[in-house]
Amino acid sequence: MLATTAAVALCGHSLIHGLGWPEAVALGAIVSPPDAVSAVAVVGRLGVPRRVVTILEGESLVNDATALILYRAAVGALVLGTFNLGATLVGFVLAAAVGVGIGLVVGWLAALVHRHLDDPPTLILVTLMAPYLAWILADRAQASAVLACVAGGLILRRSYSIDVSPAVRLQARAVWNLVVFAINGVLFLLIGLQLRALASDISAEALLRLIEKGAVLSLLIIAVRLVWVPLAAWVPRLLSSSLRKRDPMPDSRALFLIGWVGLRGIVSLAGAMALPLTRADGSLVPHRADLILITFIVIFSTLVLQGSTLAPVVRLLRFPTDDEAAREEQQARAAAARSALARLQDISAESWADPRTVAALREQYEDRLRRADAVAASSLLAERGNKRTRFESLMAERLAIVRLRNEGVIGEEVLMDLETEIDLDAARQGLADLRDATPIGYED
Repeated sequence: MLATTAAVALCGHSLIHGLGWPEAVALGAIVSPPDAVSAVAVVGRLGVPRRVVTILEGESLVNDATALILYRAAVGALVLGTFNLGATLVGFVLAAAVGVGIGLVVGWLAALVHRHLDDPPTLILVTLMAPYLAWILADRAQASAVLACVAGGLILRRSYSIDVSPAVRLQARAVWNLVVFAINGVLFLLIGLQLRALASDISAEALLRLIEKGAVLSLLIIAVRLVWVPLAAWVPRLLSSSLRKRDPMPDSRALFLIGWVGLRGIVSLAGAMALPLTRADGSLVPHRADLILITFIVIFSTLVLQGSTLAPVVRLLRFPTDDEAAREEQQARAAAARSALARLQDISAESWADPRTVAALREQYEDRLRRADAVAASSLLAERGNKRTRFESLMAERLAIVRLRNEGVIGEEVLMDLETEIDLDAARQGLADLRDATPIGYED
C-alpha cells in the first residue's frame, strides 16, 4: 500500500501540471487501498483456495487504516501548507494505538449490553450503533477510526455467539446484509451525482486528458501490486528461517491472483469526495475536481474492467479443488453432535428430563454424527449430491404447504410459520443458498 502511494504520488506529480506534493500524496493515499469487499465477493464464488480469500480479507484491515492516516497527513499539509515527517510518524503510531484502545472499550461495552438485555430490536440497534460510536470517538481523538471499528468488532464477536439468543442472531444477520447493501448502493449513487456535476465543469479536451492520465495511473497501480505482492511474500521468508518453516512460500498462482485482485472501490470514493474545498487561508484547494475524476477512472478501470477478467484468470490458473472449508464444517458438525450426545447422557438421569424427549434427541444427534462421518469419508461431488437430495426433500415440504395455502386449506400466517421452520432447517444443513430445485408436479 505504501509502495502504491509513493508510485502514484511520483507519477501524478509529473503527469498533472501544477499538482503539488500534498495533493499528489493525497491522491496516492486515496487510490492505494484495495476494496477487499468487492474482491472477496468476486473470487469467493470462483473456487479459489481459501488462503487467498483470507489474505485478501486480512490485508484490507491494515491497508485501509494506513491509507486513511496517510490521507489525513496529506490533507493536513494541503490545507495548512506545512508538513512534519517526524510528527507524522509519531501520529501514525499514536493513531493506531488509540484507535485500537477506543475500539476495545466500545466493543466491551456493547458486549456488556448484549449480556444483560434480551430484546432483539434493541440488541440489533446496539450492533448497528457500536461501530459508528467507535468511529466517531476515534475520529474526535484524531485516531484510526478503521482500527477502532475492527478492534471493537473482534471483541464483540468473541462473546456474540454466547451472550446473544438465536433469534437475535438470525434477525441481526438479515438486517446487516440489508444495511451493507443499502449503504454501498447509496454511496455509489451519490458519487455518481457528484461526478456528473464535476464533469460538466470541465471541457471535453480537459476531460479526455484526465481520462488518459487516469488510465496511466491505473496501469501503474496494477503493475506495482503485481510486483509488490511476490516481494512482500519472499523478503520476510528470506530473512527468517522460522517463518519459512512455519509458513512456506505460497504457490506462484496464488501470489499472482492476489496481485491481480487489486480492485478499488468504496474507500477510494469516500476519500476523494472528502477532500476539502478550501485551504486554511480561504483559497480553493487546487485540482480537487481533477483528483476526484481521476479516482473515479481508477475505480472504473480496476473494479469494472480488471474485475471482469477475474473469472477467466481463475480458470486459466487451474487451482486444485480446495475442500478445506468443507472438511472444517463437517469436523465442527461432528464435534457439536458429540458434545450434544454427551450432554444428553448427563441429563438423562435428571428428574425433569423426559426419557422420550431424550431418546428422540439422541437419535437425531446420532443421525447427524453418522451423516458428518459419511460426508467426511465421501468425495466433494458426492456431498454436493447429498446436499441436493436434502434440499429437494425440503422443497417438497415447501411446495406442499404453498399448495395448501393456494387451496385455502391453511392461512397465510400458518404458511409463514411453517416456512420459517423449513428455512431454518435449510440453514442448519447449509442449504440456504440453493434455489435450483425442480418443483415437480406443482402448479401455481
